[in-house]
Amino acid sequence: MSTRMPSAGPPRSSSNTKSLWSLDSPSSMCVTRLSWDISPLLKDPDSFRASIRLLAGHLKSTHGGKIDYIAGLDSRGFLFGPSLAQELGVGCVLIRKRGKLPGPTVSASYSLEYGKAELEIQKDALEPGQKVVIVDDLLATGGTMCAACELLSQLRAEVVECVSLVELTSLKGREKLGPVPFFSLLQYE
Repeated sequence: MSTRMPSAGPPRSSSNTKSLWSLDSPSSMCVTRLSWDISPLLKDPDSFRASIRLLAGHLKSTHGGKIDYIAGLDSRGFLFGPSLAQELGVGCVLIRKRGKLPGPTVSASYSLEYGKAELEIQKDALEPGQKVVIVDDLLATGGTMCAACELLSQLRAEVVECVSLVELTSLKGREKLGPVPFFSLLQYE
């Protein structure tokens, strides 16, 4: 069982001629010009486990035991958040799209290419001063991650870092996070 993520392979073409990069096909993660597919990673338990261990290793070395919660972003952050939280021995809270959570919530809006969207978290999800890491599968333009940081600041929680599996560097999403540290396992232009 390997704890090392396979290295990125050369660009190749899929059956519908989209540009594609993969990790160690067929058990791979794929980035296309139009979409991001984590299904192959989720299908391969060793690769998924390795991605969680690598993220957890980074967070342990950077923050030690000073993380109270992992916050998973709707929806693919939900796939990584609970596993990462369990690996770190901390709890996991959910940040959802508007209207999906029961009880009183706080919200933050953010811009999309085609309009606006809102994220919510339950008002009692966190206590002031608790240290939180936000996780998602992908950082692109940074709008969703930035809105999640805003939500947690409304609850007076401290965002100690944001992490993702992949970062699309050409979209400069990291810059929207300002002083909040950011880490990704893989970077693509």
